[in-house]
Amino acid sequence: MNNPALQGSGEGDLVQVPLSALEHYAYCPRQSGLIILEDAFADDAATVRGTLLHQRVDTPGNRGRGTVRTLHALPVWSDSYGLTGICDTVELHDDGRILPVEHKSGPYHPGGPADIQAAAQAICLEEMFRRHVPEAAVYSAADRRRHKVTVDDELRARVRQLALTVRTMHTTGSLPPPAADSRCRRCSMATSCMPKVLAGTRRYRQALTDLYTLDDFQDDAP
Repeated sequence: MNNPALQGSGEGDLVQVPLSALEHYAYCPRQSGLIILEDAFADDAATVRGTLLHQRVDTPGNRGRGTVRTLHALPVWSDSYGLTGICDTVELHDDGRILPVEHKSGPYHPGGPADIQAAAQAICLEEMFRRHVPEAAVYSAADRRRHKVTVDDELRARVRQLALTVRTMHTTGSLPPPAADSRCRRCSMATSCMPKVLAGTRRYRQALTDLYTLDDFQDDAP
């Protein structure tokens, strides 16, 4: 797969990693690999809900409300981290504060993959606006509220490490192994991933053993 979003533009440039790939990898490395390396994706009820939610916020433009200017579907990037993507919503406050707001259809999980994506957006905005962005937010439609994300040194280090890991996966073309755990039940890509088969679960290994094991009576056959 030749994905232009992942290609460096010149010698010494970092291969660009999409912001969404960080979240996918943080949730499940194999899911991220299937999307990036094999251009695979499948919809289910959860992904459709997410698409419908983003249709309301991903129309490019800006709006004013009181002392806040709101930008929608803002393209962002960071050359130092090698990141590129689009922010759902960015609020520009009159005191100079910049707040990226990532929209999610499902419930919020503190410290989860959504925090990684929101922090990566803040890092991109810092580089573009040359202004410190210490906070981000994740809006959960399921919770009907925003959740504050503190973009501290630890979270920044997680973003940098994940970007490096995803970049390495892309350049080597190595697809991560399946998780084969509770995440698979909620994944729209479980059919194409075949986690239980490829993970070598006990039932699969036993079936494989039985398939290639000769019965005693076969050994005695003339």
